Amino acid sequence: MQAKPKRQSVDLSAYPDLVMVLLGFQVQGWRGVPALLRIGRGLRGLRHHAPDGLLWDQQFIYGWNHVGIRQYWRDPDSLERFTRAEPHSLWWRDFLRDAQTCGFWHEAFHARGGVEAIYVNLPRPGGLAAFAPERAPVGPFMTSRDRVRAGAEARRG
Repeated sequence: MQAKPKRQSVDLSAYPDLVMVLLGFQVQGWRGVPALLRIGRGLRGLRHHAPDGLLWDQQFIYGWNHVGIRQYWRDPDSLERFTRAEPHSLWWRDFLRDAQTCGFWHEAFHARGGVEAIYVNLPRPGGLAAFAPERAPVGPFMTSRDRVRAGAEARRG
């Protein structure tokens, strides 16, 4: 007789401000391979020296030219501190200075409500961009925090 599958769930009550981030890096030409390797080394380093607030991360492959990462952060402030400090701030600055033939995307889902996304240098963004209308990340829509706030205001609307 076959055993019943083991079912499990989780108690997230200790993480009321949890943020799940999905992100990806897509190489669109050979010039982008060195950039992929650089960012890959940096992201692997997070496993050994996790920044404050990073609870867990997992790396995976979407395709031969597209890697992804799923991260769980304790709260939006921890995530924001990480993105504004080194080494992340240097990775982001270098990528924006010369994206070469690479694209990047990030989608963040907040337990307290709110979802935001950014897509950079992608010929056909997927995920949320596959169905939601495009909006330029400028002015009051520039930062992750601003995009989440704008969404909350729209829901209250």
